[in-house]
Amino acid sequence: MFELKILSREAVPSALAKAERYRLLNEPAQAESICLDILAAEPDHQQAHVMLALTLADQFDKDPRRFQGSLETVSKLIDPYERHYYTGVMWERRAKARMDLGGYGANIIAHEWYMEAMRWYEKAEAIRPHGNDDSLLRWNTCARFLNSHPTASQATSAEMYEPQLLE
Repeated sequence: MFELKILSREAVPSALAKAERYRLLNEPAQAESICLDILAAEPDHQQAHVMLALTLADQFDKDPRRFQGSLETVSKLIDPYERHYYTGVMWERRAKARMDLGGYGANIIAHEWYMEAMRWYEKAEAIRPHGNDDSLLRWNTCARFLNSHPTASQATSAEMYEPQLLE
């Protein structure tokens, strides 16, 4: 086994910028590795925890087990607003990944997860810093999605599929 090398504290800002670049290049595994290196050097680095949670969320579509790790990472955020907001982001990203995966019941499951995200955004909204409406923007995104994708229990009879019986 290889022993990992420890990043110097002076390298943390540029490493965080690299992690962000790898996320933008759609290379979340590389971004995740860099975040883990940052957190090994500075375990309480709040931006690195946020970046790590987002890189884990970037992988929900390929590995749904990343969700639990993302929640554990977000739980390490000190600021209650940030903790609530990013918990909402994790639930929203999980719902989106489930919808993208498709399959039987995806709409119903995703609906519940979008609702959970909205509950967290409402908690964040209640304690948000003055002038920070990010939680409202995310809540509205979820609401728009739910309004345009009703679950079977919410669909009107015209929207529901009714199979024709053949005689």
